[in-house]
Amino acid sequence: MNNQWKNQLFGAICLTLAAAIWGGVYVVSKVVLEVIPPFTLLILRFGIALVVLGAFVVARKEYIPKKEYPLLMAIAFVGVTISIAAQFLGTKLSTAHMGALITSASPAFIAIFAVWLLKERIHWQQTAGILLATLGVLIVIGVPSEADTETSMIGNVILLVAALSWGLYTVLSKKATQRYSSLAVTTYAALFGLIFSSPLMLWELSVTPVSWTWSWQTWMGVLYIGIISTAGAFYLWNKGFEMMNAGSGAGFFFVQPIVGAFLGWLLLGEHLGVGFFIGACFIFLGVMLSNLQQAKTKQEKHS
Repeated sequence: MNNQWKNQLFGAICLTLAAAIWGGVYVVSKVVLEVIPPFTLLILRFGIALVVLGAFVVARKEYIPKKEYPLLMAIAFVGVTISIAAQFLGTKLSTAHMGALITSASPAFIAIFAVWLLKERIHWQQTAGILLATLGVLIVIGVPSEADTETSMIGNVILLVAALSWGLYTVLSKKATQRYSSLAVTTYAALFGLIFSSPLMLWELSVTPVSWTWSWQTWMGVLYIGIISTAGAFYLWNKGFEMMNAGSGAGFFFVQPIVGAFLGWLLLGEHLGVGFFIGACFIFLGVMLSNLQQAKTKQEKHS
């Protein structure tokens, strides 16, 4: 197996793990958010992630020069402050169901931004794969009910902003990892994201009293979200796109709803119908199809 094939395989593993972790954090967040308001949790998760990732950056002396700060600040502002905050706010104003549906548009935005900013060519297999996986998501989470469609239009628009900004974050991060390590890029994004998002936490705490006497289960949930789902998953996501074309890697985002639905059934007793398994098949077929062109191109280069 040549190095390019190894890179693609390693990238696929990283993206799958990242999306799976984010799918699993749904279960943990459902419990933690009953005690800690969302923007406060956002600061805690990126604060913990910064300590964990920063220790590695300092130990390895992987510092990024100040001339790159504008790009890193843009990555943090788009990916942390806008995307995650918009996801929280949009879901609050709309519904979790519509949040899952609308944010599943992120891979399409990743592909679009990859063409625009990275000058990648998106082949028909990648487009078809994304559409097939999107159909799979719709099957997994179901068609929006009448109650869903009557929810706040403002909330749905904010959720669309979350999906669009996540696509831009992913492509900007890939652009940065072409020059610097994924570890360094993720760490600096956490730092600037922490700075930009702090005003949201301060505003939230001024209007939402919080009791800081948490149970050990809450503390364990916060640590899991900070270390595993933020430090670990964000690094794996950026590392995966460092190894793969953005258009091919975008489809791995769809692993998230599969894992989230499965763990919701396993740990929270939520219903899991036949649509889950049919949708999961569509998603996996879509991811495979979106990666066929990259594999074919690599094979032709070495034939």
